[in-house]
Amino acid sequence: MEEAHLPQQARKKSVTVAVLTISDTRTKADDKSGKIICEKLAEAGHHVKHYEICPDEATRITQQLSAWRLDAAVQAMIFTGGTGIGARDITVETVAPHFTKPLDGFGELFRFLSYTEDVGSKALLSRATAGAIGEQVVFLLPGSSKAVTLAMDKLIVPELPHIVHELTKHLEG
Repeated sequence: MEEAHLPQQARKKSVTVAVLTISDTRTKADDKSGKIICEKLAEAGHHVKHYEICPDEATRITQQLSAWRLDAAVQAMIFTGGTGIGARDITVETVAPHFTKPLDGFGELFRFLSYTEDVGSKALLSRATAGAIGEQVVFLLPGSSKAVTLAMDKLIVPELPHIVHELTKHLEG
């Protein structure tokens, strides 16, 4: 949807976001994908309230998700890592069951863009997905910095204010 056609409340609205890198090996010093997410959000005028790194452990991922669910300021969460098909890739199984409304189109569009712009048939290995948990939107991205850049530039940054508006417009009064 063109910006001019969005409701006034959704245009250029700053969104407060929590970013989680899921990795057994990354630190904040070498987490390229997490930094890309934070930079792209800041460039678009959004606020990164939390940025953490957590190992590929369901309990730790769930603890972080739960903590951010309770933070009323957090409107969106972006997780990177653990969306492949490897044995340690458990992000989707851990987070997606919490979705109250899956956003199937996100994964479909992401894989289409990945296929046409970058990785070809390897795109079928991606389990990137998104969904709403109550009034918060959660994106689950691959750990690859190229995949994160694609998702942020083509899907998340352009639509984030609109998605948050749609999830919260019933609260406006």
